[in-house]
Amino acid sequence: MTSPELLINHLQLQPHPEGGYYRETYRSGESISLPGFDGDRNFSTAIYFMLTSENFSAFHRIKQDEVWHYYTGSSLYVHVIDKNGKYARHTVGLDIENGATPQFIVKAGDWFGSSVVDENSFSLVGCTVAPGFDFRDFEMAKREDLLKFFPDHKEIITALTRI
Repeated sequence: MTSPELLINHLQLQPHPEGGYYRETYRSGESISLPGFDGDRNFSTAIYFMLTSENFSAFHRIKQDEVWHYYTGSSLYVHVIDKNGKYARHTVGLDIENGATPQFIVKAGDWFGSSVVDENSFSLVGCTVAPGFDFRDFEMAKREDLLKFFPDHKEIITALTRI
């Protein structure tokens, strides 16, 4: 099995603000102006995203749909609190017999974070966003704010927030 360190070096991954490592691999050359966005956005963007079991991707949200693609390592849990306050845990990976799927879509505006399924492991996935990702569309969750809106999900909110 490939090590996380090898992937970080070979794929030139950098620390991501939400946790884990990433590198943008694609940004379309054309852009579009859309209502609800501050300025133009590229048609689409894609990244590698790697998470180790010692870390987590903190709850955050973006203004676009985000498609997750599984590549290698452990399956990954994607934790979602939707706009109606419903929590669901989705498994991205190849363990199809146990409910995993190699692709998953987080809807625009939903809060989401992720964690590695297996201990002492890592997950390498890809994320595609359309219209293209821009940090102006990124909002990191504050634990106190999420708990006000979604008190029934205290355990997962506490586990997947840093501030």
